[in-house]
Amino acid sequence: MHIGLIGGIGPAATEFYYRGLVNAYAAVDRVLDLTIVHADAKQMVANLMAGAAEAQAKVFLSLVERLQAAGAEAVVVTSMGGHFCVNELTAVSPLPVLNAIPSLNAGFAQRGLKRVGLLGTRLVMESHIYGGVPSVECVIPQGDDIAVVHDDYVAMATAAQVTAAQRETYFRVGRALCGQQGAEAVVLAGTDLFLAFQEQDCGFPVIDAAEVHIEAVFQKSIEI
Repeated sequence: MHIGLIGGIGPAATEFYYRGLVNAYAAVDRVLDLTIVHADAKQMVANLMAGAAEAQAKVFLSLVERLQAAGAEAVVVTSMGGHFCVNELTAVSPLPVLNAIPSLNAGFAQRGLKRVGLLGTRLVMESHIYGGVPSVECVIPQGDDIAVVHDDYVAMATAAQVTAAQRETYFRVGRALCGQQGAEAVVLAGTDLFLAFQEQDCGFPVIDAAEVHIEAVFQKSIEI
């Protein structure tokens, strides 16, 4: 399968998906067929904050059409934040959209999880990953922490790098999600969070939503 990635939202997330798929294909000695197009992160964040799902779906549609012209057979949005308009995009896309949310729901069920904590954008957290993971109960940061996590995440994703203060925020809030709110694991429901958590001992179990999605995309792509 020729995979089309909508990247740029943010740059580090795009690289994470690209490297993940490259490594998955190399592990089975298969040749990866892939094209990446670049979406504007600031435009996507503005539409996310405004709840303008249809407007962002139109932006993504123009990129899907470019991917289709390049020969892509399916499209992937390389951002959990970007999934806020995935239903609207799926409705108009000329290519199948490989949606991360059902893969996450299935992954939680396979792991036998009952209660998970969420870190990501405000909408991802407050919507409990857009209402698409009924297999688990979701808990989210309390009080001012939800705004702090959101703001730090958007800043990190836009800059494509993490600060020590941002990392400490995620770790502190993650500990509270597990210790005080009873989460069995914390879901990194923002792709760029790998910048803060990769090769770090945060002190609690973590599930990277992007890794779950990448594996699902890989498995789907080799079925063809």
